[in-house]
Amino acid sequence: MTHFALVRHGETDWNLHGRLQGSSDIPLNDTGRGQAREAAHELAGRTWDLLVSSPLSRAAETADIIGEHIGVERTATYPALAERHYGAAEGLTDYEAYYEWPHGMYPGLEARADVAERGLATLLKLHREHSDSDVIVVSHGGVIRAILDVVLRTRRSPRILNAGVSTVSIDADEWWRVHSINGIDV
Repeated sequence: MTHFALVRHGETDWNLHGRLQGSSDIPLNDTGRGQAREAAHELAGRTWDLLVSSPLSRAAETADIIGEHIGVERTATYPALAERHYGAAEGLTDYEAYYEWPHGMYPGLEARADVAERGLATLLKLHREHSDSDVIVVSHGGVIRAILDVVLRTRRSPRILNAGVSTVSIDADEWWRVHSINGIDV
């Protein structure tokens, strides 16, 4: 059995102002760094074997802060863990994007199914390379939510909070199970 803690990065100024970040590389703000430390405290009660992240700086820095507090070094970044690309809507607020494209189909928007596929493929690769391990994966709300939706067979997973910790596992037969979302047991 491989256990994963899926952690969303801490807050950025674009999060604070409701802007769609997507694949834009926006750094953490001071609140986000504090949130990363809080996530580390939540994760500190268990021994972790591996810490990986998205290559975007907000996720990588969140992972590094967590690692510093729990004594695990980030060993890799995976491009497939980067946030969904929002195309022409990146940098806009939700309201601005809705005003331009009320149907939600922004030009250049990455399909949610593609986000889920690349995210799950990365977790499956980690499972196969590090079976029977406890792995922290620091990524993005859109990626984590897409993964949870596939595993739960829903499109109604809750919004993933900044530095929220959600836990899933996969067994030897590659059956997935969701244990918690944003620190709340499922």
